[in-house]
Amino acid sequence: MALLLDSDDAPSARWRPLARWAAWAAAAAALLAFPLAAGGFLTHTATLVLLTVIGAAGFHLILRVGLVSLGHAAFAGIGGYTSVILMMTFGLPWIVCFVAGGVSAAALALLVGPIVLRLKGVYFVLITFTFGEILRLIFNDWQSMTGGANGISHIPPPWPALMDTRAYYYLALFAAGAAILFCARLLASDFGRKMDAIRESESLAEANGIPVFAVKVIVFAIGCTLAGLQGSLQAHFIRLISPLAYSFQESLNFLVMNVVGGSNSLVGPIVGTVFLVALPEFLRGWVEYQFIIYGVILVVVMAALPGGLVELWQRACRWITSLSTRSGR
Repeated sequence: MALLLDSDDAPSARWRPLARWAAWAAAAAALLAFPLAAGGFLTHTATLVLLTVIGAAGFHLILRVGLVSLGHAAFAGIGGYTSVILMMTFGLPWIVCFVAGGVSAAALALLVGPIVLRLKGVYFVLITFTFGEILRLIFNDWQSMTGGANGISHIPPPWPALMDTRAYYYLALFAAGAAILFCARLLASDFGRKMDAIRESESLAEANGIPVFAVKVIVFAIGCTLAGLQGSLQAHFIRLISPLAYSFQESLNFLVMNVVGGSNSLVGPIVGTVFLVALPEFLRGWVEYQFIIYGVILVVVMAALPGGLVELWQRACRWITSLSTRSGR
């Protein structure tokens, strides 16, 4: 019986890698062709989704070591303000400003990380929330540098050609793709396995010789770096930056993106970002019902799919596989 099952499963096992690559190729082709077929509104929304994916992927890395940071959006603000100020005040090239946005977020994370990461559980959540609010107040009150509550407007795009939304879409697609590829390689590495071990049990990870605290600091810095890079790209796309964009609510959104999409897979924050960023845009016609619809969908997804929306896809794949196995017998 076992031999029979093995022989039945062998063809499907051989086809799985090819099917996976075909799916990725189809997705890449669809993403590349999207702005050519879509209108300006859809392209603008898709660009926002791609940019937000970068920060959501960074939050996902932090989640993978068992941490919930409610100050994540503030690091996007650090990257955004650094990039904008360097470009508009000091006239530096955008690529330098972009890198500086990520470096500034990383430097701040490495500065505060060794302090806040000594706290665990709800205490870590509270300290990151407090730190995020302190940064938001600095953005709001440092009038001479950040523009205060009104922020900074008329931000130039990275290059004149990127005034076109479709052109910026491709920049966002490249940046999001690079961020996801980096995170995927990291999670698949030995370092990624250490991250998952820490998430499962810190004490057991320490007993197996994993430097838990050092891994947490590194992951926290990487996650905040991605947030800083997102902040830079998003500020130059929207052409406006203000403290409101980096509030506690935005940090909470990063958490919801991962939970709704699925926090156990890197695909989760991608799916969750599409849901959380695109849905409000399409519900603008029902402003009075927007938050009700939004809340109901969130509750239903989280109650019916504990593994997030990715679980729905996994169930569908298992169902299709079972059908193909039955038809092949």
